[in-house]
Amino acid sequence: MSVDVATVRRIARLARIEVPEAELEGFRGEINAILGFVEQLGEVDVDGVEPMTSVMPMALRMRADAVTDGEQPAKVTANAPEREDSFFLVPKVVE
Repeated sequence: MSVDVATVRRIARLARIEVPEAELEGFRGEINAILGFVEQLGEVDVDGVEPMTSVMPMALRMRADAVTDGEQPAKVTANAPEREDSFFLVPKVVE
């Protein structure tokens, strides 16, 4: 796959970045080099290789999915501008 200058302009517009006209050709070369590297990765034989999330085998620690109040309501509401008991008070915004 090869990218032309018009495609570089479009990518820059979509990314909302300003690329001077003089630098478009340089970016075109860089993008083409990146795409060439990605194409090389597609040539790697990965048959029989299991997908992994880490290079080290790990098991995720699980915890009970229990709803709690955090057991620290005074600390949670300590910096609140207004509070009542262990609840935040907020101004009414809908009539």
